Amino acid sequence: MSLVSVATLKAYLPEITGSTADAALEIIISHTESIIARFLGFPIYDSGALAVLTAQTYTLYIDGPMFSNQSVLQLPILPIISITSIHSDPNLVYGSSTEITSSEYILDKQLARVILKPETATQGFDTAFRAIKVICSAGYVAAHDELAHAICVYASQLQRNKASQGKESISQRGISVQFSPKSMPFEVKELLWPLQSSTMLV
Repeated sequence: MSLVSVATLKAYLPEITGSTADAALEIIISHTESIIARFLGFPIYDSGALAVLTAQTYTLYIDGPMFSNQSVLQLPILPIISITSIHSDPNLVYGSSTEITSSEYILDKQLARVILKPETATQGFDTAFRAIKVICSAGYVAAHDELAHAICVYASQLQRNKASQGKESISQRGISVQFSPKSMPFEVKELLWPLQSSTMLV
């Protein structure tokens, strides 16, 4: 299920009327949202095949907490909806004795950070390859206005570029016409950068 509907995208494509192109537009929306999900740093969700923006369950393996603060774990995906479990185990067993319970931490959903409570945490975050296992729900239940706009701007560009796919220019009546770049528009990137996890380097 995509975040943006075909009807919403059509508002950006006034040249398309009727329902003939609806199935093709659904595919473009799906591909656009997957591309944007990768740009934002979304990993493949549990049992999934592609990155998606919609809310899903993720099993994340993290090597350690923030270098500057050992009591803070930065999650590599944003937004976080909820956490099912956290285990910190350098032996990679993730048994019940290595679980960090919800009473021991605060979840900062806005920054996607798990912050240990100094007075109640019984253990800290370990630092080792895949030492920390986090099962969580993350992604978007609905697209806010800026995200929906970014999806529609990019999807409408992809729709209009169908005829010139693989071409940089075309000659018509002795005149060479250059096509606009087919990469993600800078306007879209500007909308998406604030939505990236701080673990992304772009």
